[in-house]
Amino acid sequence: MDSVKETDPEIREVSPIKLSGRADISASKVTFQIRIQGHMILPCSRTLVDVRYPIDVETTETFVLNGHDYVAEEDVYQVKGDVIDLEPVIREILLLEVPMQVFCDDADGQEGAPQSGKDWEVIEEQEKQEKLDPRLAGLAKFFEDKDSSD
Repeated sequence: MDSVKETDPEIREVSPIKLSGRADISASKVTFQIRIQGHMILPCSRTLVDVRYPIDVETTETFVLNGHDYVAEEDVYQVKGDVIDLEPVIREILLLEVPMQVFCDDADGQEGAPQSGKDWEVIEEQEKQEKLDPRLAGLAKFFEDKDSSD
């Protein structure tokens, strides 16, 4: 199901998906009762580290064999040709399973968000206070000289 990554760039990886279930076949329709299991790797909304998000979904999908029996409903699909392709349906279900936000556990021991990149770095508050603006270096010397002369 790597095609899911192409649709949603937030999805970094999709594990092999395990499908189990059964199909009930009648003269006019085929109904699948499916359980979808696997996991996706998504970015943490806070730190951007990889988060393993489990998937375990049970669904019922119906495919109508005769075009004239097709009624536009949410969980009813029309069969085109002689083969029922479940991949687009599974892809849609996986995309619907992606949460708006996902957070990593702090206990994972992961390093967290990157601390630097091209033309930027994270500065801790203590470092910020210790670091002197070079434009004010002369002013700092002025106060040091005045304190030592008193």
